[in-house]
Amino acid sequence: MMAQAPNLIGRTAIAKEIDGLRLLQDSLAEPFDRVVETILARQGRVFVAGIGKSGHVARKIAATLSSTGTQAYFIHPAEASHGDLGMIGPGDLVMALSNSGETQELSDLLLYCGRWSIPLVGITSRAESTLARAATLPLVMPQAPEACLVGMAPTTSTTMMMALGDAIAVALMTARGFTAGDFRNFHPGGRLGQTLMRVEKIMRQDEALPLVALTAPMSEVLLTITSKSLGCAGVVDGEGRLVGVITDGDLRRHMDPGLLSRRADEIMSRKPRITRPDALVGESLARMNKESITCLFVTADEKPVGVITLHDCLRAGFS
Repeated sequence: MMAQAPNLIGRTAIAKEIDGLRLLQDSLAEPFDRVVETILARQGRVFVAGIGKSGHVARKIAATLSSTGTQAYFIHPAEASHGDLGMIGPGDLVMALSNSGETQELSDLLLYCGRWSIPLVGITSRAESTLARAATLPLVMPQAPEACLVGMAPTTSTTMMMALGDAIAVALMTARGFTAGDFRNFHPGGRLGQTLMRVEKIMRQDEALPLVALTAPMSEVLLTITSKSLGCAGVVDGEGRLVGVITDGDLRRHMDPGLLSRRADEIMSRKPRITRPDALVGESLARMNKESITCLFVTADEKPVGVITLHDCLRAGFS
């Protein structure tokens, strides 16, 4: 049996990694700023390299950069030595990861960057290492013990590398004004893509729109609401602007023998709930739930271009 409960060992390991992250957080200063500013100023791509555990982290950093607006690729150091160096051009930048800074497999990549004046970001924990000395932009992580009992398995060091890559990506996307809409363009699939879906993707439009004129008789309004099966009708003025809405609730409130003799502008609610074509579906659904309504008209320049309902959201997988 183990002398100590596994969950206690796990907590100790996580605590060590948290300590390392705090040290990393406190260490970020002007060198970090220069890395971000240099990447922003480059017109080319970012190539991220590493071997072993650092290689796995490098792949993740490249993927995160690519998905947040910075064109980035992982390059395997061994493959780089056998021809892939040709992918790296004068406008590009290389980011090399090695905790010790003495990874032999990186040597050809470091020489290539030096020969062709390719900016090199070196992420390591040793300021006097080969990588740190070769880098034009060294990022030296603070010394922190690994989380394992023998102090050798890459744990704290790789966690710090991962966090540093995330910090660079977040700083870059913030500087570029990267939006949720941009993120959606890079993540069209899966749950994340669904979360960032825009109203224009699922709204009903054209002939499906239940619209009537201000002066339309209520008999026409009732036919429109019934034929479109949305439980509402939008009311537009002579210039096609949405100025009101008539719902099933409005009909019930005005139900009397003289209803059919009245006009749309006498019955309508004059503050229709609207949304934009580029609004997120999730935001629109939350609003409908909060305001206890079943649909929102979608407008552009005050004119109705679509309508979105609770059922449309449910069919698209939102709940």
